[in-house]
Amino acid sequence: MKPATKPRSLRESARMMVLDRKTGCFRDSTISELPNVLRPGDLLVVNDAATLPASLSARSPSGAPVEIRLIHHLGESDWKAILMGPGSWRVPTELRDLPEIMGVGNRLEIAETFTAEVIHVAAESQHLVTVRLSRQGMDMWAGIYAYGRPIQYSYLEDDLQLWSVQTAYASRPWAAEMPSAGYPLAWSILLELKRRGIGIAWLTHAAGLSATSDEDLDARLPLPERFEIPQSTIDAIGNTRRLGGKVIAVGTTVVRALEGCVALNGRLLPGQGQTDLVLDRHFQLQIVDGILTGVHDPAQSHFRLLRAFAEESVLRKAWRHALDAGYLCHEFGDVCLLL
Repeated sequence: MKPATKPRSLRESARMMVLDRKTGCFRDSTISELPNVLRPGDLLVVNDAATLPASLSARSPSGAPVEIRLIHHLGESDWKAILMGPGSWRVPTELRDLPEIMGVGNRLEIAETFTAEVIHVAAESQHLVTVRLSRQGMDMWAGIYAYGRPIQYSYLEDDLQLWSVQTAYASRPWAAEMPSAGYPLAWSILLELKRRGIGIAWLTHAAGLSATSDEDLDARLPLPERFEIPQSTIDAIGNTRRLGGKVIAVGTTVVRALEGCVALNGRLLPGQGQTDLVLDRHFQLQIVDGILTGVHDPAQSHFRLLRAFAEESVLRKAWRHALDAGYLCHEFGDVCLLL
């Protein structure tokens, strides 16, 4: 499937395939028609995580180039990260050279006054590490925003600006990569949803990496990710269910947060947590009735996650239609609404 190679000039120009997961029927629409597809009393839950400039160029102790891709903030100046070898985003991730092996205590130089020390190497991969940045507090964030850039992949045309990888409602900088299912939701659409009596609630989920240069690590994606769910969202979900409405997740990150919270606690609870939940055809959804998601190739891990929502035969049929109809994939591409 052809990827979208640059941000859209109009977010709301994205196409939307509406798929009934029970009947297998689908139809072509546009994201601007979402208020007409959903019903008054339904609830849309979005991930308001802002996208970090999570790619930091550095030098190893031997002087070799290393790319640090921040995954999520562990607290203070510590970050879970992936180390990648020489090359830029223009080289396909799977063809990137692996970095030299780093050990605890190795220091990576991002700038003269900004470094990252390796303080832990994961058992799963020598390239999955915890780094401690040399700055603290606001100085740390200033360093990340001064020297970092958005993570991006080789199907794109040009360097991305940080503003171009934010949803319209982005808030706290938690996401390594943009929670892209919400990218087409312009404020005009959100306001029309509310005008039609369709609720909007939010949570924050630290959307992680979609690919690394380590094949074994890629097979483990998505990695554990943190989330925070406010009481107001739990209340909104409860009210929606009592009144017979549907809870629609915008993206798999919202599904992982809500369903992961229930898997951890037996019910939805407000506050922060971390989920290692992996959705597949065996998973029984407890909270979410539908999902707005990107158009994913059957070879991608996201396609596997969608099997919690519909039979694989239905998803493959819809994917073939999207391919023939010229839908665009990846973060600036088109979307599918599974109901």
